[in-house]
Amino acid sequence: MTIDLDALYIDLHRHPELSFQETRTAGVIAARLSELGIEFEEGIGKTGIAAIIRNPKADAGAAEEGPVVWLRADTDGLPVEERTGLAYASTARGVDPAGADVPVMHACGHDMHVSAMIGALEQLVATTSEWHGTVVAVFQPAEEYGAGAQAMIADGVLERFPKPDVVLGQHVTPLPAGTIGVRSGTQMAASDGLRVVLHGRGGHGSRPHSTIDPVVMAAATVMRLQTIVSREVDPRDVAVVTVGSIHAGLKNNIIPAEAVLELSLRYPDDAARERVMQKVERIVRAEAAASGAEVEPVISVDHSLPPTINDVDATDRLRAAFARHFGEDAVVDPGMFTGSEDVSWFARESGAPLVYWFWGGVDPHAYAEAHRRGTIERDIPTNHSPFFAPVLQPTLDNGVQNIVVAAREFLG
Repeated sequence: MTIDLDALYIDLHRHPELSFQETRTAGVIAARLSELGIEFEEGIGKTGIAAIIRNPKADAGAAEEGPVVWLRADTDGLPVEERTGLAYASTARGVDPAGADVPVMHACGHDMHVSAMIGALEQLVATTSEWHGTVVAVFQPAEEYGAGAQAMIADGVLERFPKPDVVLGQHVTPLPAGTIGVRSGTQMAASDGLRVVLHGRGGHGSRPHSTIDPVVMAAATVMRLQTIVSREVDPRDVAVVTVGSIHAGLKNNIIPAEAVLELSLRYPDDAARERVMQKVERIVRAEAAASGAEVEPVISVDHSLPPTINDVDATDRLRAAFARHFGEDAVVDPGMFTGSEDVSWFARESGAPLVYWFWGGVDPHAYAEAHRRGTIERDIPTNHSPFFAPVLQPTLDNGVQNIVVAAREFLG
């Protein structure tokens, strides 16, 4: 039986689910794994699934287990209202961690990741006479929340399944379809999500002199935070400080008692993290003091992700395999991405090497035309955009072959 991967992708795209709420998605994955006769466990880390293909090599009556290769795909969607205009665009809604009703979209391509993984497992099952070893396929929830990998690890996935000799993963991205981007060393940045509560003193909007206005405090803080990267980080270094959310007040004639900022910080290593975190804290506390705040601001870390670091030897080996299969021109160095990932927790906690790569999902002609006009940033939607939609084919077939080639390179 051959799985209709296009139909699978369209179904997943139409029905995205938020982090740790991927129950329907997990059900779809479980059904496909059952069709393929693959052993799996559900409910790991709440909504995660791990599947295993055991294919030992029999040699003179003794079973040789062979290498253990872990493959990872993430499953969750984002609170984004889709604006792609696709016939199968998502109209789904969900409830976010704050209890708000929000639109939901696969704005980061995790539907493509899952579909490609299922297709690759189908091919690996069909070709067991050509390889030996063990494949563990991890369908991980809550990557967007930065907590899914650790949730699965805390739930014992590394003890319940054979530990990896290598961890492999991929991400669809706005490169031309047919392109694979992979590099040794730091592939993606470390990141922290911060929540900052600024305390003022509320009152009537007609009597600002009797209050301590946290809205003004927040505005001054946001503007000053922009100077960290522009004035306090060496231009040769990489750092990002983004204020992605501001919440304060409910009515125009009420000065609220507090304002809440949500920050995204990104850096290439732990040393840079320490420097940027210190600067953020200095500015937040200084602006509160400058506003006359009577209560110190509260700074808390919502999540923290390590840098995604590709093992040099394993990456060189896989880059060569990709070049042999797809051609030298198809494999590029994409540079370090300032986005962040939690896939590396599986490698870090197990002590295994990691290789994580990107594959293109943009129509090559559209990409080339945008490049010619110098309008890539404007005309080619990126991950997390409401317009992000990989061209279905050949992106999906390429994603399947990427995983198969990568897995086979490390299997016996």
